[in-house]
Amino acid sequence: MPKAGLSPAVVLCLLGLCPTLVASHFTGKVSSETGTPISGARITFRGPGDPLKATSDPTGSFAAEIPAGVYEVTVEREGYFLLKRSGITVNGGDNEVIFTLARVREVIESVDVDANPSAVDMDRTSPQVSLSGTDLLNVPYPSTNTLRNAFRIIPGMVEDGRGGVHLHGGAEEQTLYTLDGFQINDPLSGKFESRVSVEGVQSLEATGGRPAAEFGKGSSGVLALRSRSGDDKLRYSATNFVPGLEHNKGWIIGGWTPRANLSGPWKRGRAWFSDSMDLQFTNTVVPELPRGADRTASWRWSNLLNNQINLTPSSILTIGSLVNFWYAPRTGLTALNPRETTVDRRSRQYFTYLRTQKYFTRGAVLEVGYANNRTFAREIPQGEELYVVTPFLRRGNNYIDAVRQAGRDQWLASMFFPSFTFLGGHQFKGGIDLDRLSYGQDVRRTGIEFADVNFNPVRRTVFRGNGAFGSTNFEASSFIQDSWRVKPNLQLELGMRSDWDRLLRNWNFSPRLGFAWMPRGLEHTKISGGFARIFDATSLRVFTRPLDQYSVSTYFSPDGSMARGPALALYRIDNTRLASPRYHNWNLAVEQQLPRQIQLRANVTRRRGSRGFTYINALQCDCIDIPREFDGYVNPLFDAIYSLSGARKDRYSALEITLRQPIRQQHEWLFSYTRSRARSNAVVDQSIDEPLLIDDNAGALPWDAPNRWLSWGYLPTPWRKWSIAYLAEYRTGFPFSVQDNNGQLAGAVNSLRFPAFFELNLFLERRIPLYKQWWGVRFGFNNITNHKNPNVVNNVIGSPEFLHYYGGQSRAFNVRVRWLGKQ
Repeated sequence: MPKAGLSPAVVLCLLGLCPTLVASHFTGKVSSETGTPISGARITFRGPGDPLKATSDPTGSFAAEIPAGVYEVTVEREGYFLLKRSGITVNGGDNEVIFTLARVREVIESVDVDANPSAVDMDRTSPQVSLSGTDLLNVPYPSTNTLRNAFRIIPGMVEDGRGGVHLHGGAEEQTLYTLDGFQINDPLSGKFESRVSVEGVQSLEATGGRPAAEFGKGSSGVLALRSRSGDDKLRYSATNFVPGLEHNKGWIIGGWTPRANLSGPWKRGRAWFSDSMDLQFTNTVVPELPRGADRTASWRWSNLLNNQINLTPSSILTIGSLVNFWYAPRTGLTALNPRETTVDRRSRQYFTYLRTQKYFTRGAVLEVGYANNRTFAREIPQGEELYVVTPFLRRGNNYIDAVRQAGRDQWLASMFFPSFTFLGGHQFKGGIDLDRLSYGQDVRRTGIEFADVNFNPVRRTVFRGNGAFGSTNFEASSFIQDSWRVKPNLQLELGMRSDWDRLLRNWNFSPRLGFAWMPRGLEHTKISGGFARIFDATSLRVFTRPLDQYSVSTYFSPDGSMARGPALALYRIDNTRLASPRYHNWNLAVEQQLPRQIQLRANVTRRRGSRGFTYINALQCDCIDIPREFDGYVNPLFDAIYSLSGARKDRYSALEITLRQPIRQQHEWLFSYTRSRARSNAVVDQSIDEPLLIDDNAGALPWDAPNRWLSWGYLPTPWRKWSIAYLAEYRTGFPFSVQDNNGQLAGAVNSLRFPAFFELNLFLERRIPLYKQWWGVRFGFNNITNHKNPNVVNNVIGSPEFLHYYGGQSRAFNVRVRWLGKQ
């Protein structure tokens, strides 16, 4: 049950024992159970006359001039339980109060709490979706042990057929992912490769493509994770500690995903911890493959640890770490990829961070931090035979044998400056961000062969050169932003950001402008919008391709004789003065709180990208000199000389409508519809590991879903301890391309689409007191309608299996058991 604390100095006043005056100066502070100041908390006084409102500054402090009287006070902030206190008497003179908000967590007993404040927040000018850790535990998305799978329940974020996640039409690496304020994108790929236990997440906030100037390097938006922290009470929970059985070509342990969280005090009132561990055993069975060669198993383990130490009441130290391990033999086993074509994978990640915060008066806060991220990945094929692509399936052995290592060191410093008043209230914030990135690899590739329906070779590609190298980059960023409250019903957010990196040596300046306006007389309506120029991070993966191996292809006639070759394909960087990829993002949103706390939001987003990096075949434009000798080849033939250019252009437009309603006892539901369009003139990212021949690379992006309906909920029933959890999603099928026997794309890129996707997951859950402990038992079905949602297709023209679809989640019965702690 959430609690509020009142300082002893005001107890008598709040009991009505102070002398009554006409007005009073009311000051206070809002903090968490561990003494962390809470900024942006909205305090509302309801009593005689119109409601009076105040907002806490970065130090958690607030002030208001309030007439004497009896008030009901509410304090609300996303991620915390709503606090209500009635019958508070305010008398003349100075009053001071401390409100303590409890972080959102699972409430085991049936108490009436509200964890979802009003959607109308005048301090926020950017579109944002907030999910609490409780939401992530309640919504029944498949594989609920994996945080990455939860991203799909965010409106505007889709999961593609390969498990990649995309925010507002952007590629995976175009989203900035942060954990407790530090960037956690993979140092090489830029994607979210980390495994984080759902039990360890306090909140998840997705901000569209117009974030504040503090955030850069992510043109499609920001996904901010906050890890769970402890308090003075020892808490524990465990989930799925009993392996699950399923019948798939016989009874097997289909999956085992135990996870646990332990949190509490190191020293009460001074230091706390929260530790979350999860283990995943996955047993994959492919029904289309013969028995004995139809399954593979993998293991994952992760641990997220967060520590908070209050050095003084105004100085807080946070230390945390995330550790990941993955062992996955025979990765990639599908109906089209039998066991011999798979890869054994091993990977690990170590992410550690340290941050200190110092709080001053008048809203001033200094924050300094350091984080390091180290990743290692190993790929081992099953043999050294050529990888053969036939119109029916794949044969031979995967052609990549690789060791990759990457790292990022990040230094952060930021400052909320003392607030002041000039034509309204101003709160300035500035800061710097320094990053050093490193990458090294040792990759050995064999070759790929494309065959016809009679298994005769049509094209054979082998790889030459040295695939071992290393590279580094250094990035420097700074920002300044002003949150300007012009009037009580008008907020402006003005900012400027600069970015520089050693690879491009460009100074890029990014203006940001946002507004939030509440029309007079419509206190439950907000209109917001703005503009942002954002530059994507410079990818080491893109700039190191010329250092990697090159390919040599030979083409064959139907009788087996050589028709052409050997022909080389190279990657080069001819232009050393490339501009940085740039996006111009606009948005306009209307938010309305309807009766019964239903929150309505309509948002229009427009992203336009230019100067994006892409490798284009310079032979098609006859704009380079062809080498007469290369690596021992004299007067060689060339299939392609790929030169890095800034010719990529991306386009994304979307209309998103969302309804959301919090209900008593942490129940709620959400409904969303998104109409969108994602296009690019460089759909396929040309690389040595994807040796496709492409004439026209313009079309729909692989994650383009023009129509998407999403709804989820955790609903009460007439029976007090029972709840219903559901997830429903319908969307247009993703696009895909077709190719001929040579590996040449036929027709326009991504010209066909998978069938429409529909999934309904429906579960019942009951809270049970047993042996003086609380337990949660959930049972139900994923994809209860058994709708076919394939994610693999035979796309080779001429194959008897052409356009035959495979894969996808079939109907599956699941049981989840959670140990929630003492009664």
